[in-house]
Amino acid sequence: MNTKNLVALSLLVGMGAVLHAIVPGFFLGMKPDMMLTMMFLGIILFPDKKSVLLVGAVTGLISGLTTTFPGGMVPNIIDKPVTAFVFFGILLLMKRYQTSIYTVAALTAVGTIVSGIVFLGSAYYLVGLPGPFTALFAAVVLPAAAFNTVFMAILYPVATSIFKRAKLAEVN
Repeated sequence: MNTKNLVALSLLVGMGAVLHAIVPGFFLGMKPDMMLTMMFLGIILFPDKKSVLLVGAVTGLISGLTTTFPGGMVPNIIDKPVTAFVFFGILLLMKRYQTSIYTVAALTAVGTIVSGIVFLGSAYYLVGLPGPFTALFAAVVLPAAAFNTVFMAILYPVATSIFKRAKLAEVN
């Protein structure tokens, strides 16, 4: 991993942190995780194990620090690296289609749902949930998946164009 990759990943994580911090919690202290979209974009642009581990760990830590969910620090730290590697695994399986905007958008939806399940599951076992799992899933995770999918569909072509011009990533 070179310095260019680290700088690009840190910019993505930084933008994700700003998005995560400004979105208010709206249902029992939970809020849609806009930082996931930036993490997924980082994984798509830099698909190697070291980058995935780094972006997953840093995203989890920053997401945990800015969460409005009661006791959400540890579940975020668990959720993001797990989600990052699940997303990376699916991305590798779909490698032939990874540059398609439709595939990237679908992977974002799946990744957000995986993240929501891991987060709610770990929160349930570690700190308890402020409401029923299904209500939290339906009220926060599913709308976040829809929003992240649309956001990625808009962001992916712009980011790949910028990264191609700057020669920061191997984008096809």
